[in-house]
Parts: sequence; C-alpha cells; structure tokens
Amino acid sequence: MTKKEKIFEIRKIFDVVYADADCSLDHAEPLQLLIATQLAAQCTDARVNLITPALFERYPTAADFANADIKELESYIYSTGFYHNKAKNIILCCQMIIDKFDSKIPSSMEELIRLPGVGRKTASIIIGDIYHKPAIVVDTHCKRIAKRIGLTENTDPTKVEFDLFKVVPPDYSYIFCHQLVYHGRAICKSQRPNCAACCVAHLCDKKGVK
Repeated sequence: MTKKEKIFEIRKIFDVVYADADCSLDHAEPLQLLIATQLAAQCTDARVNLITPALFERYPTAADFANADIKELESYIYSTGFYHNKAKNIILCCQMIIDKFDSKIPSSMEELIRLPGVGRKTASIIIGDIYHKPAIVVDTHCKRIAKRIGLTENTDPTKVEFDLFKVVPPDYSYIFCHQLVYHGRAICKSQRPNCAACCVAHLCDKKGVK
C-alpha cells in the first residue's frame, strides 16, 4: 500500500470517528487565533482558553495589543509560561500587522513567518483554519503519529510537513491535522498508545510499538 493509498483509507475512517475535529483554541476572529496560537507554545490549549476571554476583552484589536503596556500584558498571559517573550512578540507582531499589512492578518506562509513569534506551525494554523487553504500543522501529535503510521521517517517538523504535503490531499490537509490531535489525545498517546482501541491500527507500521 502506498502512502497516498494509506491516507485515503485513514481519511475514510477519521472522517467518521473524528467528524467534529476542529481547532481546540477558542477564537472569534483571525487575530484572536493568531494570539492564542502564540500563547499555546509550550502550553496546553486548555490553559490558553482559560485566559483568553479576559485577554481579548482587554485587548480587542491589533492596535490595542500594539500599544499595550508590556507589564500589564504579561500579567494577563503569565500562566501560559514564557510570558516575557510572548508579550514582547505579541506587541511587535501586532505593530507589524498594522504597519506592514494594513491591520489584516496575512494569508501566506512567507508573510506570516515574518511576524515576530510566528513560526511555520502557527502560520499553518492561520492558513488552514482562517483561510481554508492547504496547510499541514506539525505539532507533537502530528509528528508522532505520522511517523508511527509510516507517513514519514523524519522528526524535523519542516521535513515532516513537506513529507505530508506529498501524500495528503490539499483539501484534507488541515482537517487531517486536527484529526491527528484528537486521535493523539484519545488513543495514540506518547507513552501508552492504545493500539487495541485504535481505528487505524491495521494501517499502522508501528502497531504496538511506543
């Protein structure tokens, strides 16, 4: 079975089992998702979702973030960790959005990764979830499960991204990554994968291997 054939079979199963798979970061508009994704670095989505309602009420626009007092902003995001760097990058990011992109969130990888605090993973989330364009979000679940299943031999996130782009249909790419997050949290966990309960175990190269 080729990797493309494997993806075809996985999609048929995941589209049923994880039909409701979606971004787990709460947001009402593009800027909120961009900020929430930056805060989620080295932090759980659940923790980020706890602090963003108050954060977005205090700073509803890019201009509000761009002009924020850094100490005050840090107090809102303290519990997400690495709050000094995150606050600095959020302010600089929003200043660039205003100055370089007419207060609009860019839609291309090349433009997004110019923003302070935005790497390929964050950019891919915006590209997929906001603009519904092909995007592979290589988080810890995607990297782990893609290798276990046999879709890549790489561990470097960018190489994994490019490997998956070769075999995952463009219209399915960002949805597939959300499904991998759901599967990783429920079944294919890092230390104890529950292969007996896995709906795609018959397609996995590393069934039973941690």
